[in-house]
Amino acid sequence: MHTVTVYSTKNCPYCRMAKAFLDRQGVQYRNIDVGENADEARKMIAISGQRGVPVITVDNEVIVGFDSQRLNELFGTTERDTDYDVMIVGAGPAGLTAAVYCARKLLKTIVVSENIGGQALESWAIENYMGFRMVTGEDLMKSFEEQARSQNIRFELDRVAAIAQEEGSFLITTVSGISYRATCIILAQGKHPRKLDVLGEDRFIGRGISICSTCDGPLFKGKKVAVVGGGNSALQTAIEMSGIASSVSLIVRSTIRADEAYTNALKGKSNVTVHEQTRVTALKGDKFLTGITITDKEGGEETIDLDGVFVEIGWLPNTEFLGDFVKLNELKEIVIDFNCHTSRPGIFAAGDVTSVKGKQIIIAAGHGAQAALEAYEYVVREKTGATESKD
Repeated sequence: MHTVTVYSTKNCPYCRMAKAFLDRQGVQYRNIDVGENADEARKMIAISGQRGVPVITVDNEVIVGFDSQRLNELFGTTERDTDYDVMIVGAGPAGLTAAVYCARKLLKTIVVSENIGGQALESWAIENYMGFRMVTGEDLMKSFEEQARSQNIRFELDRVAAIAQEEGSFLITTVSGISYRATCIILAQGKHPRKLDVLGEDRFIGRGISICSTCDGPLFKGKKVAVVGGGNSALQTAIEMSGIASSVSLIVRSTIRADEAYTNALKGKSNVTVHEQTRVTALKGDKFLTGITITDKEGGEETIDLDGVFVEIGWLPNTEFLGDFVKLNELKEIVIDFNCHTSRPGIFAAGDVTSVKGKQIIIAAGHGAQAALEAYEYVVREKTGATESKD
């Protein structure tokens, strides 16, 4: 039997998913909240070299982050049903909604995703989703997940590496080397965070640079941090971190472009300093990040000593594995029509990975439902040999 320890924080969605995976596989583990226990946090950093969660130790092996591929290798099941009516790639608002609608239509459904909840997990507070005056991204996605898991839906925590069409059906292969076949596919894999594009950035990921303030914020209690970005997400993060960190530097490339509710809330934070018309041009530190250099539009430089940087400068679509399988626009988003059809029959898409202009949770969920209904009609036609009506 393995000795497994999970170092986590209270509100980290990726920590929750790692523990949920271990629970489903019947793996016993010790959970340590490093947001509440500074001694254990220091121990975790010494073991892993990381200032980010989750960190999982399996015997003498250290696994950084929610590494679904490695966890599947260690604890995953080997016997799998691989043929489905509908395969959904991604488990954010669009993917989970699509899954529920497909299951209610009695379609044999599988969801393949690196995580459950998508980028919505990283929202500190959501105030524009109907039915909730205010809800965290984690709590909202937990409700989505609970409803989806109440249906006859299979979930596989994995990442899609390739997609192909073979003999009237579609085939995907994951990074774990597992293949699944389906009559049709709904692509709802969302986006991933944009990087700073500064020399040494990759070296400091998890060692001072974070892309998930919900996960890693508690580890910077009483420390100096910066938030990079000027939109709603950046201001949300700056506001929340102002109550955790000793000081927050908000680095804005041009000017703040967030909603008035966030700009008003920011004005009341005395430990937040705003640097507009600046960008991060250099990173300082050896093993861990110790500071940044920012440059203004006139070329003037300033060095800020700090312990962490939270990057909130936008998102890029997760379409690398698609190649030219379906039509993409100039932003590498999947082009869809008003019924969520892509350029390839049998492939549908929904959510932020698509060319739809509105990038909102409620819009993604609605398009997930629409894509599922279109997928149902496609599967019925394929099974019955009927032709699509042009009326």
